[in-house]
Amino acid sequence: MLPPVIAGVDGSAESLAAAQWAAREAVRRDRPLQLFHAWNWHPRQEDGEEATAAQRHLARRFLRAAEDRIRRTCPEVHRAPDVQVEGPATAALLKAAEDADLLVLGSRGLSGFTGFLVGSVALGVVARAAGPVVLVRAGEEAADEHLPDSDGSGSTRTGYRDVVLGIDVENPCDEVVEFAFEEARLRGARLRVVHAWQQPSPVGLGPGDLGLVGAPERAGEWLGYLTAVLQVWRDKYPGVEVAETVTEGRPQSVLVRAASGASLLVVGRRATELPAGPRTGPVTHAAIHHVGCPVAVVPHV
Repeated sequence: MLPPVIAGVDGSAESLAAAQWAAREAVRRDRPLQLFHAWNWHPRQEDGEEATAAQRHLARRFLRAAEDRIRRTCPEVHRAPDVQVEGPATAALLKAAEDADLLVLGSRGLSGFTGFLVGSVALGVVARAAGPVVLVRAGEEAADEHLPDSDGSGSTRTGYRDVVLGIDVENPCDEVVEFAFEEARLRGARLRVVHAWQQPSPVGLGPGDLGLVGAPERAGEWLGYLTAVLQVWRDKYPGVEVAETVTEGRPQSVLVRAASGASLLVVGRRATELPAGPRTGPVTHAAIHHVGCPVAVVPHV
């Protein structure tokens, strides 16, 4: 069987939205959808057979609720068998991600993650997953991925909104760029590639640097670099329309603004572990907490 798109389900509104988004993505990718539930995430010594039975019953309820939503909103999706596992959520989700084409989870953004995605568990999943993870907010619907109808109302019959890719042209990562191009191709959407740059301070200038180069000139240079970086991907994906943007400002702020009105934001996360442990980085952290559209976090070396 092809690797499935896996949706983590915990009964919350966020996880139900994530399951529905995952179903649509599975159809786009021509992959099966698998619903995944990790139960008994905080085991206590006093828990016995009665508590275990209650957890299993609750797990079945959560999975049925997600199944009902998917049956109504995306009946064409091919389903893989649901999975229930017992144990810590982080370890269970990371194990599931190893065999997934994509892992999709619910997120509350600024309010923190919901359900099994709380605190260190959330960071453990996003920061350690071997493959891409997509985070989806509560209320995300199919029409939100599409451009509004001519009267301004939501529609699923119009074209897709832009896929936005945040990129550092000084350190472009093939895994992240390819993921974004592929997502744009699957949707027939425009890919908007955004690079943020900041004017160097006089203190940071070296002996040979030009400290008086104006912002328009620097923006032009960065745009030239970005165009060069993307050329090989334009050749590989000739059917994808690409819009390149370079903006002066803090990358976190620039990317959050750029993702407004997008169908998907794609950001990278360095997979190499640091001495302090896996981290998402400031740009990805800002995207996870402040961007309203689904956010794909793609690990790279």
